Amino acid sequence: MRIDSIRRLLLVVCGLLLLILTTFYISLTNGTFDLSVGDIVKTLLRINPVAAHDLVIFDFRLPRIVLAILIGLGLGIAGAVIQGVTRNGLADPGMLGINAGASMAVVLFMLIFKHSLELTGWLAFMAMPLFGLCGGVAAVILIFWFARSNGRLEPQQLILVGIAVSSGFSAITLYLSLKMNPDDFEAAAVWLAGSLHSANWQYITAMLPWLLILIPYIWRKSSLLDVMQLHDETALSLGVPLTAQRQRLILAAVGLVAACVSVSGGIGFVGLIAPHIARRLVGLHHSRLLPISGLVGMLMVVLGDLIGKTIFAPAQLAAGIVISIIGVPYFVYLLFRSRT
Repeated sequence: MRIDSIRRLLLVVCGLLLLILTTFYISLTNGTFDLSVGDIVKTLLRINPVAAHDLVIFDFRLPRIVLAILIGLGLGIAGAVIQGVTRNGLADPGMLGINAGASMAVVLFMLIFKHSLELTGWLAFMAMPLFGLCGGVAAVILIFWFARSNGRLEPQQLILVGIAVSSGFSAITLYLSLKMNPDDFEAAAVWLAGSLHSANWQYITAMLPWLLILIPYIWRKSSLLDVMQLHDETALSLGVPLTAQRQRLILAAVGLVAACVSVSGGIGFVGLIAPHIARRLVGLHHSRLLPISGLVGMLMVVLGDLIGKTIFAPAQLAAGIVISIIGVPYFVYLLFRSRT
């Protein structure tokens, strides 16, 4: 890597980290109950702790911000992987049906099992995310089944099958939600919108193993993702087993997305927009593109959650809705740009 490329990469990383830390600070100090920097420092360092400050910081704001950071990291990297595997800049984790499968499973849990299961401890927090994870994995199994052609996994067919599976799961979700009582329907609607209002440390602990295992694995495959940008015949001539490697990378991306969706609901467009911004900042090499996509994803989700809970206060708008408001025009821009 040339010195100017290293300098540019460091500048981009420092700039993004500064923006994330600034957003972190604003989100931690501002809200219905404002806190000063001194209050936060004293609370974190346990200097004359105040019960009200402990409650606001450790039970409400800090887990919500940390969860937003982890979700943005996972969705941004997963989006870069899916766009790299499919060689399609308009591909998105939501197009593969992962979000729709997880959403369907969670709504099914709320409809059938929520009031019939006696859950305590960790299961009380993690039953719904576990159902969401199973739904996302089920969606990918269906996609792999239908997208195989002559023993190979075709990138373009993968997207078409993913859109079809996503539509099918969305229809089932709508049907199930119409069968719910009003309270459960409201809870499901909030979750499906991509809200982080129920964030807690249990969700964060449940997500961390997926990120700690899958992100290093994906980064180790960054050179393979570069090779996948070539035509299949060229990559095969280099001795790359494309079908097997595509399956492994997609499964790794699925694990990231399912873990994120299962604790936050459907937050769309992060996996679409973050890799595009990262390419403009650091170029096409995935060894740089993957971490920058993760940082951009972090900034998007943290900023979207901050906007949703402050601009519309005392009401709160889900982070998924805020990001969608920004993402739809950007998607239309990318669509027209790809045609020209």
